[in-house]
Amino acid sequence: MCAPGLLGAAAAVGLALAVHALVPVLPAMTLAVLLGLLAANLPGLSAWTAGPARPGLEFAGKHLMRGGIVVLGLKVSLADVLGLGWQALLVITGVVFAAFAGTYGISRLFRLPPRISLLIATGFSICGASAIGAMAAVRRIKPQETVLPVALVTLCGTLAIGVLPLLVQPLGLGPEEFGAWAGASVHDVGQVVATAQTAGASALAIAVVVKLTRVILLAPMVAAAGLHHRRNADAGAGLPPIVPLFVLGFVALAALRSTGWLSAPVLEAAAALQDLLLGMALFGLGSAVRVGQLLHTGARALLAALASWLLIAVLGLAAAVLIVQRG
Repeated sequence: MCAPGLLGAAAAVGLALAVHALVPVLPAMTLAVLLGLLAANLPGLSAWTAGPARPGLEFAGKHLMRGGIVVLGLKVSLADVLGLGWQALLVITGVVFAAFAGTYGISRLFRLPPRISLLIATGFSICGASAIGAMAAVRRIKPQETVLPVALVTLCGTLAIGVLPLLVQPLGLGPEEFGAWAGASVHDVGQVVATAQTAGASALAIAVVVKLTRVILLAPMVAAAGLHHRRNADAGAGLPPIVPLFVLGFVALAALRSTGWLSAPVLEAAAALQDLLLGMALFGLGSAVRVGQLLHTGARALLAALASWLLIAVLGLAAAVLIVQRG
């Protein structure tokens, strides 16, 4: 029975959205993960998450995550992305690939397993937990193995919300430079919004476009990983798809959004649906984390994540300066 876990996850998302409405600087998706962590580790609730709620929470972590990725496509407008200019697009693409390669290399340097390193690199370089879920699907990585990468990308994205605005004056950044920096270096879309809005509307506008340019790269990155996996897969075990259907759905909805046919109320409803699906998925993933086990096994992973976060912040800052100067 999935009902107990799904109802609990939906209630948690409602609470996360309510807290976000009261304290906008706290992204709802980050709160959903944290609520999942609390549910997994508080006496009484921990037995519920490990027992009757487990089937529904696992369903949310896997299937609702994929649904949320599909709906995420409706946030991507190719016209807005192309409006940055080809030079900015090249810079952002270069940052994503450098961040991916650098984060994967750092993770392996800290002796993390290849699959965990791949998920961390994907989440840090593209779009947080959504990208981790997509990569895990195409590489057939078990949902349990996504828990640590999701926890790390949530932690470092939350760290960016607090740290990056403090560096605006010391670095002498204008609003647009700061917005581009947030868009190029912060992991999750909600975390980008929370970070950039501290510098005003102009910072938020460019931050969202730069971030969604990174999101678009989810499809080709996942396709490349899927193609590589097929070449090395055991044919007897069945070949994985080059691109999962839900990623094709993401691309299709991004194309639909780019036509301009959809009205504002439809896009607002889609955004609410995406929040519900991804929030329930993230609560489900967070509910699988046992803090004691995480502290025992995740020390090297935490150091790798912090080093990667610093690398991406530096890459993103350089990209932001180039984008604004050439804009």
